[in-house]
Amino acid sequence: MVDVDRQDAVVVGVDFGTRSGRAVVVRVADGAELGSAVHEYRHGVMDRTLTAHENELLPPDWALQAPGDYLEVLRVAVPAAVRAAGVRPGDVVGVGTDFTACTMVPVRADGTPLSELPGLAGRPHAYVKLWKHHAAQGQADRINDLAADRGEAWIDRYGGSISSEWEFAKGLQLLEEDPEVYAAMDRWVEAADWIVWQFTGRYVRNACTAGYKGIYQDGAYPDRSFLAALNPDFADFVTDKLAQEIGQLGHAAGGLTAEAAGWTGLPEGIAVAVGNVDAHVTAPAANAVEPGQMVAIMGTSTCHVVNGARVAEVPGMCGVVRGGIVEGYWGYEAGQSGVGDIFGWYVDNQVPEAYAVEARARGIGVHELLTEKAAAQPVGGHGLVALDWHSGNRSVLVDHELSGLVVGLTLTTRPEDVYRALLEATAFGTRTIVETFAAAGVPVSELVVAGGLLKNTFLMQMYADVTRLPLSTIVSEQGPALGSAIHAAVAAGYYPDVRTAARSMGRRVVAAYTPDEDAALAYDALYAEYTALHDHFGRGGNDVMHRLKKIRREALAARPPELRTAREESAPGAGRGARTAGAHA
Repeated sequence: MVDVDRQDAVVVGVDFGTRSGRAVVVRVADGAELGSAVHEYRHGVMDRTLTAHENELLPPDWALQAPGDYLEVLRVAVPAAVRAAGVRPGDVVGVGTDFTACTMVPVRADGTPLSELPGLAGRPHAYVKLWKHHAAQGQADRINDLAADRGEAWIDRYGGSISSEWEFAKGLQLLEEDPEVYAAMDRWVEAADWIVWQFTGRYVRNACTAGYKGIYQDGAYPDRSFLAALNPDFADFVTDKLAQEIGQLGHAAGGLTAEAAGWTGLPEGIAVAVGNVDAHVTAPAANAVEPGQMVAIMGTSTCHVVNGARVAEVPGMCGVVRGGIVEGYWGYEAGQSGVGDIFGWYVDNQVPEAYAVEARARGIGVHELLTEKAAAQPVGGHGLVALDWHSGNRSVLVDHELSGLVVGLTLTTRPEDVYRALLEATAFGTRTIVETFAAAGVPVSELVVAGGLLKNTFLMQMYADVTRLPLSTIVSEQGPALGSAIHAAVAAGYYPDVRTAARSMGRRVVAAYTPDEDAALAYDALYAEYTALHDHFGRGGNDVMHRLKKIRREALAARPPELRTAREESAPGAGRGARTAGAHA
């Protein structure tokens, strides 16, 4: 532990999001956020072209990043946040980080990313595969089918299906599509652990991603015979590429190296916390780590995490991991693959220009205008019900081939009607998750919301009414970064564990919204219709959504290459079973 008085000590939390990294300086004593800075990734998300190398066109469903962009966050955002906080660098006692999961970096034994090696810069498989890389769906399907055929016990810990986004599916895709790059790779590393490796010079796997994304259950990965049955050349994937010392959340992975101290301006030797995931690390930031407190991080998508005192098998969950959120509990994860993204798609593509003109004249955004108009309606007044599957269904159906639906459209339907129906659909999706958990023996007593959608108070009240739960709200606008800072304070020795630190450094407004019984009753009727559609289209009553996705892919593939657009090349839809990782802004 660095010898800095508790009242003066500060920690830095760094949240690596989908498009940028944010650093926040936090006081250890009370969690006060003293300063922050954001740095946009220079290459952004490469989902259409390989912008890090000659803008080569990428296949459909790919999403890559350049690892050097993450290091730029350390060099730029961390010192800028310390300056903004007005603190002495010597008062910084620890650093914690979080990442979008499952974001995978293929590296050499010393941690050098393959994309930075001579001759590999033009090979897409040498780059970071971002969480929303969905091109490994075929591999995920084979993993799921084989696990079911063999009766593998671990598959039930993932609701019966693992995702195309996860470590094994992406690793198998790499092997089968570019065996030379696979052979050149010594380690297959979560970005959450790679960045800690750069900080400390030590590679330590974090328990969160190992469990949720790396199929690590009860001290073991899927065995060699299982991997060999997928592909004989994949038999040694765990032992040769994946297995590593696993660090518990809140523990120190090591001390800041002299090189990393030079990048950041922070003191050499300070504690660096074991890596973590943006959604899971947010629960302590809201001081919501006890069983029954479901934290929903609502942004472009929503990730739901909740602790439980015992292990249960919840259909369609993304995973249950001992110590996956905090030590001592079983951490559960579920989610919705499209929430804010759906609202954004609707505004960007379906709303008439007249609404944008009205919004500008009033000095508000189109989302605010539509929300205001929608809020003026009675529940059910639009005569619509929608399914929130525009980016597939993550929980509880675990099917990326599903698609959005709106029922009840007439010639009198207005944009605000559809907008409200889409808002309601996401609330119904969350209620479906809550009820599924409760039925499996993991009750939810409080819904705690974090993320950018907190700003929509109408939406928050709707979620309380639809779920019939008290809805609490996180105080911080930078939940993941604050959560990472809390872990840094524990790693530095200023608190005995994350739960204790969360009580001092994390905050939420308890029951900021409570259910309105009249509205809740009215929503019950709409939810019944949502459930009927959900089960019909999602549980095999009609597979038209799958067939339409297949027809679309075949039609686009038949076009001559010179006539294809970047948008068509990146069109969604890769196969059944994919899910997205969380609320990644």
